[in-house]
Amino acid sequence: MSYARIRIAWPKGSLVAALDDTPTARALVAALPLDSRAQTWGEEVYFEIPVKSALERGAKQVVPAGTVCFWAEGGSLALPFGRTPISDGKEPKLVSPCNILGRIDGDAREFASVRSGDTISLSME
Repeated sequence: MSYARIRIAWPKGSLVAALDDTPTARALVAALPLDSRAQTWGEEVYFEIPVKSALERGAKQVVPAGTVCFWAEGGSLALPFGRTPISDGKEPKLVSPCNILGRIDGDAREFASVRSGDTISLSME
């Protein structure tokens, strides 16, 4: 059972994420609804959010596609859907260890339609 479900929307699509009950996920939910500007890095979408959090136990740098991550150093949500420029294998490798917040329900490859500069909207599902 997930802690919360959020909708991530952009001009060409939307996906739902199931969040685990973590301190960073609770901070994200408290900040909703919010809009940000997307950036892309290989097959990852990331964007700043108004959340501050230290690295949590279980933070990871290599994650499965579709993992919802918080990049503490950059104050950003990171949504990898495939290889990044520093990936060694098929799994996404984030720029540095990130807090794991949950998973995308559905096909995370839909994030491929996000372009840098697109407005990303997050809201409760």
